[in-house]
Amino acid sequence: MASPSKVYIAVIGVGGVGRHCLTQCAHILPKFTNTSLVLITRSNRSLKVPSFSHTLSLPTWEKDLAASTSPTLSPSQVVDFLSSAPGKCILVDNTSNQDVAASYPEFLAKGISVVTPNKKAFSSDLKLWQSIVQSSYPSNLDGGLVYHESSVGAGLPIISTLKDLVETGDEVQKIEGVFSGTMSFLFNSFAPVEGKGGKWSDEVTNAKNAGYTEPDPRDDLNGVDVARKLVILARIVGLQVESTSAFPVQSLIPKELESCTSGDEFMEKLPAHDGEMEKVKNEAESKGKVVRFVGSINVASKEVKVGLGGFDKGHPIASLKGSDNIISFYTKRYGQNPLIVQGAGAGGEVTAMGVTADLIKVLQRIS
Repeated sequence: MASPSKVYIAVIGVGGVGRHCLTQCAHILPKFTNTSLVLITRSNRSLKVPSFSHTLSLPTWEKDLAASTSPTLSPSQVVDFLSSAPGKCILVDNTSNQDVAASYPEFLAKGISVVTPNKKAFSSDLKLWQSIVQSSYPSNLDGGLVYHESSVGAGLPIISTLKDLVETGDEVQKIEGVFSGTMSFLFNSFAPVEGKGGKWSDEVTNAKNAGYTEPDPRDDLNGVDVARKLVILARIVGLQVESTSAFPVQSLIPKELESCTSGDEFMEKLPAHDGEMEKVKNEAESKGKVVRFVGSINVASKEVKVGLGGFDKGHPIASLKGSDNIISFYTKRYGQNPLIVQGAGAGGEVTAMGVTADLIKVLQRIS
């Protein structure tokens, strides 16, 4: 048997997800003796091999990158660098950078595969999504592969499950679930199945202090993160959704606080609006339900929406714990009992797991 061809790997982004990804790669890449890590780049510097006969050290990458005086590389410079490699290449993009996302078609058209959790590439402009599809294999037989499992639900097998359903000819009728670890934690605490729960502003503060929200909680409460994930899934099932502004997205930011100039100001003024969310919770409780923040896609009616919904206390969405995500796929094959994926949908380590698993899949396909 012929030895596998050399595969060259470049990594962009070494923050929370990127650092965990490189730690995981240090365990798995030695098993792929045909791989070579040739570039690590972050926002202010880069580390690359002097020639493609060398490889970067995974055990010492952090120290080596800190000592590097080489400037960061633009996406086009990374394309040029990898295009000169004497073998197949993989780009691992651990950022949420729009400019890097916009460059994916250029990488893919050059035969460079892309592995990423960057949801902006797949949820922003529809033309970018179409260009990524057209530039990658199998639409372009010479194009690179693209895997982005962690763009929805961190390391949960949501995208791969949906693609398997679609590609094997099942008819996906509806997708529904809790797509945000932050919102899951908030509502499981604010409106637990057993009743009671704290004040809304207190629960937002608790979630922020526990690290479940963005530094500015408005970035979670505006619903856009969930909307991006629904755009991705809707496009996979064939809906031509233009953007997150093409369907209803309920924001939990009170209108009076939309003009707050900082997250601290928002948090300071939020308690004055606790009554609004308390009313929503009480209305659900009066019907024997609990309120949750959900997203849904009705494929037949092409309806996508994000917002609050009431669920019977025995419903799987109602009984979530902690920051778990749950996504239900209603299809022709599965009938009235949906295929359900549930588990941790946030966190650097589990997100990196999804990225690393995608990297393994690409290595297995192209080696």
